Amino acid sequence: MDNRALRGRADELLGELDRMRGGMATLQQKLQTITATAKSDDGFITAVVGPRGQLIRLDIDARVYRRPDSRQLAQSITKAIQAASADAMQQVTDACKPFMAESDVQAHLAFDLQGMTHKLDSELGLLTEDQDRRDADRPGGERR
Repeated sequence: MDNRALRGRADELLGELDRMRGGMATLQQKLQTITATAKSDDGFITAVVGPRGQLIRLDIDARVYRRPDSRQLAQSITKAIQAASADAMQQVTDACKPFMAESDVQAHLAFDLQGMTHKLDSELGLLTEDQDRRDADRPGGERR
């Protein structure tokens, strides 16, 4: 790549960085307001969760006491919370798409530390390979 092309690419990247910085405050506000609601199959349980899938509110209709079954009740509550959490995570992913690759968002949400580390290692490897190519193109092939 010649200097003009490199300069053009650097300008593109700086523009992208400025755009991302400008939208971060809005993104943060949006992420903080995300909620998701899910109901159990019978409609007696309603779970409301926040952006991290944390339970904010749980409503239990009094009709569940007509057929007391603690195992079924626990299962209904669990399913409603899981469904609401999945919806919240999808909303977070959708909100972050303009700023991050979906796979990166999913890795963060899933606490996939190994995947995130592998991606960073891969990116650093690409940078090292690029530096090695530039060094090889220099007279004498020496590294700085």
